[in-house]
Amino acid sequence: MAIVVRIDVELAKRKMSVGEFAERVGLTPANVAVLKNGRAKAVRFATLDAMCRVLECQPGDLLEWIEEPDSAAAE
Repeated sequence: MAIVVRIDVELAKRKMSVGEFAERVGLTPANVAVLKNGRAKAVRFATLDAMCRVLECQPGDLLEWIEEPDSAAAE
């Protein structure tokens, strides 16, 4: 996937645990893990808003788009 989730970087900067973050955002630690590991298929704007409020950051600090090589072009 071309979207990389950087929650772990922001948590480390703030020395905040996943458990504390999950509680403050209103998610389960399991759902935070799904986001952190890039397995989420979608994120609600309300959840993104809560994450940004808790971490005092911008959405771009949590999500990064990285261009993936076009496999069709290689053929």
